Amino acid sequence: MLSGELPSKIICNFRQLQFLYLSYNNFVSHDSNTNLEPFFASLMNSSNFQELELAGNSLGGKLPHIIGNLPTSMQHIHLEENLIHGFIPPHISNLVNLTFLKLSSNRINGTIPHSLCKIVRLERIYLSDNYLSGEIPSSLGDIKHLGLLDLSRNKLSGSIPDSFANLPQLRRLLLYDNNLSGIIPPSLGKCVNLEILDLSHNKITGMIPSEVAALTSLKLYLNLSNNELQGPLPLELSKMEMVLAIDISMNNLSGTVPPQIENCIALEYLNLSGNSLEGPLPNSLGQLSYIQSLDVSCNKLNGTIPESLQLCSYLKTLNFSFNKFSGNVSNNGVFSSLTIDSFLGNNDLCGPFNGMKQCHGKKSYHLVFLLVSVLLFGTPMICMCRNSMIIKSKMRKKLRVVTGCDSEDEEEDETKELKYPRVSYRQLREATGGFSASSLIGSGRFGWVYKGVLLDNTRVAVKVLDTRTDGEISWSFRRECEILKKIRHRNLIRIITICNKPEFKALVLPLMSNGSLEKHLYDPNHELSQRLDVIQLVRICSDVAEGMCYLHHYSPVKVVHCDLKPSNILLDDDFTALVTDFGISRLAKGDDNTSTCNNSTSFSSTHGLLFGSVGYIAPGMYFQHFL
Repeated sequence: MLSGELPSKIICNFRQLQFLYLSYNNFVSHDSNTNLEPFFASLMNSSNFQELELAGNSLGGKLPHIIGNLPTSMQHIHLEENLIHGFIPPHISNLVNLTFLKLSSNRINGTIPHSLCKIVRLERIYLSDNYLSGEIPSSLGDIKHLGLLDLSRNKLSGSIPDSFANLPQLRRLLLYDNNLSGIIPPSLGKCVNLEILDLSHNKITGMIPSEVAALTSLKLYLNLSNNELQGPLPLELSKMEMVLAIDISMNNLSGTVPPQIENCIALEYLNLSGNSLEGPLPNSLGQLSYIQSLDVSCNKLNGTIPESLQLCSYLKTLNFSFNKFSGNVSNNGVFSSLTIDSFLGNNDLCGPFNGMKQCHGKKSYHLVFLLVSVLLFGTPMICMCRNSMIIKSKMRKKLRVVTGCDSEDEEEDETKELKYPRVSYRQLREATGGFSASSLIGSGRFGWVYKGVLLDNTRVAVKVLDTRTDGEISWSFRRECEILKKIRHRNLIRIITICNKPEFKALVLPLMSNGSLEKHLYDPNHELSQRLDVIQLVRICSDVAEGMCYLHHYSPVKVVHCDLKPSNILLDDDFTALVTDFGISRLAKGDDNTSTCNNSTSFSSTHGLLFGSVGYIAPGMYFQHFL
């Protein structure tokens, strides 16, 4: 709660000052909060000054041109959330070692100075929530180290520069809520490390470029909503296997929803509303196992609503309103929590929801139709039904690869034919003695590990996740499933099957007879043990290195483990080492030239999770997480 004028008279005496943190107080500038120049002048004597944080105060006045006379050792400037107005001084380009510039949430106007491109070390630029106008300088594409550019919520106009294709490190591009026009440059597809692309709330026209839709690096979200985009949904969208959210609502998009969208296996949020999409919704939407919100309202979609969506156990929000859907709607599965509000404006729908017309007489009509069809077409109909049953059986098998856990009363005669065996919760409970304490062989922040024996005498380790920490568990469980089903290597743990229910989630893995490396390195007093000789230790190190080499260079999806430690290295009967626990791993799909994970923010935290364990994570990342 510090207040008053910035203490320039005191600061000018600190010649060895390197860092000054005064953020989130009530400081004002000089001359009744109109003059910042005396304060910046007081910093000139500190020849090794590096970081200035004045965010969240009430500082008024303009940025003085003498900001460019600050020591060239300056690296970070935080002036966001103040009352600063006027232009960005071109002289700021003199700070050639600046890596972080944050001026967002002020009253800055004018244009973005072209001279910013001279600060070649810039990694992050935040200029959002101001009154900037004019075009985005194409010279920004010359800042080769730029990883984040946030120009959102301004008054910028013109087109998106093609030069952004020259930014190999660009991970987050936020240009939403401006007056941008023109097309989405196909050259953005060259930004192979892009994780977030938000161009929403502009006046962008044209089609969604296939090059941009094929950005497999997008792992957080793509937002192109509230523009004037036209044409069909590109099939290349299905290549975004790791993206969590796609919002392309409120445009003029047409055509059908491609069934290949099921390949976006990590998708949690999909908004296609407010377009001119037509045709039926593909049944493959039910393959989006982690979808939580689906909005297809205000389109021209027709046909029946896919029953497969009832199987999406995470689905909480659904909106089919104002389309041309028809047929019976059941209230089974996740549909049981819906109301009529999810189906408004579809006059040909019927079902059990309050306010929806009932399906009277439909069943008898369908029975008569079926009877006539059987009488007329006899054997051909039976053959067709048989083929349909085969197809549905294959679909169920495909689904079990993802869900893996059966209800108690399901038949199990197909178990041996499946790539991933069907194991019920009851079987897992029996195999582990009711998840008894005597079967417990480990525990961690995500749950417990029990040893057990299945009906076919397979010795397994059952990793049961603590569903009470729902947000973290959903993300970690999904990530581990995504990775384990894609990787194959003798030094990486393999998955037998999974059990995925809203109230119970478990991974079933082979039981490693010799436990973890940690147990062989340390006795209960954490003193070094002599149980492993030097040759065994070298072999174990070699095994781990082979596994890591595969993950980094040869796996179909490049993986950064993020939590490599002795307790996550298991030893089989022959003391061959296998790396396990991929719950907080990072994915970076691409070849060796396009797969990188060297962004300094990538390993801090996601969904509140610390990327690594205390004692093994880099101290800087541990400190950053708790800031």
